[in-house]
Order: sequence, then C-alpha cells, then structure tokens
Amino acid sequence: MDGAYDDRDGKIWMDGKMVDWRDANVHILTHAMHYASSVFEGERCYNGKIFKGPEHSERLRKSAQYLDFEIPYTVDEIEAAKYEMLQANGWTDAYVRAVAWRGAGPDMGVSAARNPVRLAIAGWEWGNYYGDAKMKGAKLDISKWKRPSPETIPVHAKAAGLYMICTTSKHAAEAKGCSDALFMDYRGYVAEATGANIFFVKDGEVHTPLADCFLNGLTRQTVIGMLKEKGLVVHERRIMPEELEGFEQCWLTGTAAEVTPVGQIADYTFEVGALTRDISEAYEKLVRT
Repeated sequence: MDGAYDDRDGKIWMDGKMVDWRDANVHILTHAMHYASSVFEGERCYNGKIFKGPEHSERLRKSAQYLDFEIPYTVDEIEAAKYEMLQANGWTDAYVRAVAWRGAGPDMGVSAARNPVRLAIAGWEWGNYYGDAKMKGAKLDISKWKRPSPETIPVHAKAAGLYMICTTSKHAAEAKGCSDALFMDYRGYVAEATGANIFFVKDGEVHTPLADCFLNGLTRQTVIGMLKEKGLVVHERRIMPEELEGFEQCWLTGTAAEVTPVGQIADYTFEVGALTRDISEAYEKLVRT
C-alpha cells in the first residue's frame, strides 16, 4: 500500500461500522486535535492472528481511563472490530492501529466531559520499522528532552500527547543520520527510545531500565519472559548514562520495532551479538505460532 495515509483504497472501522478509507474523517473542532485527548494502540497481525490483541485492547481502555474518559466498547467488541477491519481489507499480515478520542461536541475548551468518545481501527501493511537496521543494528542519537515525572503526566497511558517529544526527538535524530533517539528520564537515568523499550547485555546478563516513568511495553514484558525462560538473568533497574560504555550488546523492543539490534548510541558502540540475534529470532518464531 503506497501513497499518503489519507489517500488510499481500503476500509477503516469507525464508530461501529466500516467506512471507505478516504471518508474516515473528523471535524476540525474535534477536541483531541486541540487538547490531545486521544489514546491509541499499535499492534501486529501475523498469519491472521493479532499478537496479544486482547492485552492491547485492555490497555487501550485503561489508557482512556487515565485521561478521564471511557471507551464505549468492551475488549471483546474491540477485538471483533479489529478482525472485521482486517477481513474487509484482505490482510492476514498487517499493522493494526486502534485510536480512541474525545470528538467534537457541545464543549470546546479544556473541559470536554459532554463530548462523545469515538473509536476507529485502521491498518496497513508494514515491514521493518527501522528498515535494514533490523539486521545491521540501529544508530541512536540522545534526545535533548527527558521523560517526565509521573507527577506531571499519566506515564502509563499510551496517550497521543505524550509522543510530542518523541516526534521532535526522532526528527532531530534522523537529521543526524540516526534511526531513533534515546531518552533519559527526569532524574537522568536511561529510559527508552521514542517508540520502543531498550535492553542491554553485559557479561551474559541482561539489563533494562525500570519502567517507572514510561510505558511498560507489551513486547518488553514478552521479551523479559522469554529471557527468563531461557535461564538468563534480567535486571530491571535504574541505569546511569555512563554505564552505556560498559555494555556489549543492545536491542530495542516494541510492536513496530519487534526486536531490533542497536549498533550505536551517540559515541557508544555495541556488537550485534549472539544473544541479540537469538532473542530476535525467538520472538519472530513466537509471534507466528
């Protein structure tokens, strides 16, 4: 599927019915456009099955609750809508995007309790998020922005507004020839990339930042479980930036990223080693079983 995302053939599920792709529109005074009252999920369908679909739908509903609104569909109804969208487009392998938001209504200010909550589910065929970095290892910049404190934002919601610094950081990274950017958190600890969690390897043990001020990704949780099943030690802890020099391997995890090796972060380099390749291959096998 090529072309701008608003000008394609296909179907999108929107508010309980399938609509033509180009007709899946909202009004300019939609509350979410002005005040970021929107949450979303990114999912992948492999061989006709969405990996951890119900978990994504449950998180979507919880994210909405963090932003003080309720999605008017159950997890089962959201799941059915995803598969209806996939079937309508004839896809068995695709990326799935569910998004819920406060729409246009009688309120047009910060408060919008009377406005309707809307839900749409789209999809598209999508290859490797980082392109050939999936094999060679991604190159990361270090963002000038930091992940905020849990006292300032709902850090465990997958909310659209929280991605503002992700977009600006990724743009800055791409301008430097990098694939992505690494965030530190508000305390100065290593946090995550713009749309993926991060893991490191040292002396045969795995280290990953404690997810106490950013999203604890479903892929992150899956990979931690896989590593432990293999008998590997996994340290979920606070990691200082200066520790990057001592790590031997590094990879990113996320629904879009899947498991992507990292070859460089700023001036620090990492090998795309055996453990990185092993967990990447094991994940690829898991999502297709």
